[in-house]
Amino acid sequence: MNFLATLALAAAIATFFVYRYLKSIHRGEEQTRRLLEKSALHSDGPKGLHPRIDDALCIGCATCTTVCPEGDVLAMLGGKAVIANGQKCIGHGRCAEACPVGAITMVMAPPSAGAEMPHLTSEYETNIENLFIIGELGGLALIRNAVNEGRACIDVITRRLQNMEGSKFHSDMYDVVIVGAGPAGISASLRAIENKLDYVTIERDEVGGTIAKFPRQKIVTTTPLEFPTYGKLNKTELSKEHLLAFCDMVLNRVDFNVCTNATVDAIDKHPDGSFVVWTPTQRYPARTVVLAIGRAGNPKKLGVKGESLPKVMYRLIEADHYRNKRILVVGGGDSAVEAAMGLAQQSGNQITMSYRGSEFRRIKERNAKRLQECVRARTINIIFNSMPVEFTQESVVLKSGGELQVLPNDFVWIFAGGTAPYDFLRKVGIRFGSSAPQIAPASVNIPATGHPLSPEHP
Repeated sequence: MNFLATLALAAAIATFFVYRYLKSIHRGEEQTRRLLEKSALHSDGPKGLHPRIDDALCIGCATCTTVCPEGDVLAMLGGKAVIANGQKCIGHGRCAEACPVGAITMVMAPPSAGAEMPHLTSEYETNIENLFIIGELGGLALIRNAVNEGRACIDVITRRLQNMEGSKFHSDMYDVVIVGAGPAGISASLRAIENKLDYVTIERDEVGGTIAKFPRQKIVTTTPLEFPTYGKLNKTELSKEHLLAFCDMVLNRVDFNVCTNATVDAIDKHPDGSFVVWTPTQRYPARTVVLAIGRAGNPKKLGVKGESLPKVMYRLIEADHYRNKRILVVGGGDSAVEAAMGLAQQSGNQITMSYRGSEFRRIKERNAKRLQECVRARTINIIFNSMPVEFTQESVVLKSGGELQVLPNDFVWIFAGGTAPYDFLRKVGIRFGSSAPQIAPASVNIPATGHPLSPEHP
């Protein structure tokens, strides 16, 4: 009798825990369904490298959902992994690496889902033969991917050059002209050195590109980077200063052939297949061209009255220069959130964020958690569903809920994205998406920017 009672008790306990377990699974799947309905995945789709899940292979172990640094990109539904927040994916590929059965592969979004991206082959080549695009402009806003692409692209060019007839081009041509000296351009340059190519790199600003304009101590990557000739940089977290120190080391190499503070004015494609890259003071004949420029370009403006005031800015570099100030940060992306949190750490600052949406949907998981802490601590005040309508010397006027709200203000930062160099690329004949017609190559002004890549983690 005691044995039967014990068995019955054990069965009851087991039933209770099985019920709890099944209920938690059901609750999680309901949350995933709501997330799928709400997610921008259905409207925008992934813009670059993203996971593709083979349902037939997926065993439902949920490993992929736990290793993603961005949080809730993947979720479980019906015992299978699904993409729940595709717009947050920035192409880490850790889900594919962690999958024990190989059910996840990293693929590029189809051209129909990326009509604003240049049409590229698997070898990073545009529709113009021997004109390549690497890094963020090709859809991968991730430093590690940019570094890997720079290396791989030069390997493709090296193989092609070995197969080219030597008499086809003049002997005074560069094997490759690399436009942009951010992470992608630096990696490509170092690989060109390794492969003994005759190359030159042209950079509008300074070596390092837009990374130099990030806030101090900003963590720009949480995965080791592997640069040609240097091997792997084994730090698991690299700050802006670490990466710029590496850039300075590269800059001091005698074989690093870079021309800084030089804007590319035009790229000509000649009938024999060769190129000429023009700056205001120099022409660079080349067999191949690699564009390692970014998408951000010039910052977008809101067109708001008073936006030309000196107190209105679009990039934050040194947050500690601003203390005891009344500050408005406009935007809903990671850059806006990180700027607001950085400014909130400085003594005496009063930080308000204005965002036109009802919630932040595309920020990294770590940023979302830190921002919640700031809101709870009342160091940051967020006004959703709002837009600035006027800036004055001493205030800002916000429109929220159909009403105008005047806030005392000393400084404004606007993070509304940038104007990409797509018009320039179209003029040169580069095709976008899958439906754009192929245009005959022509001269084009292309800004030789560095690589304004999104950091892999805040």
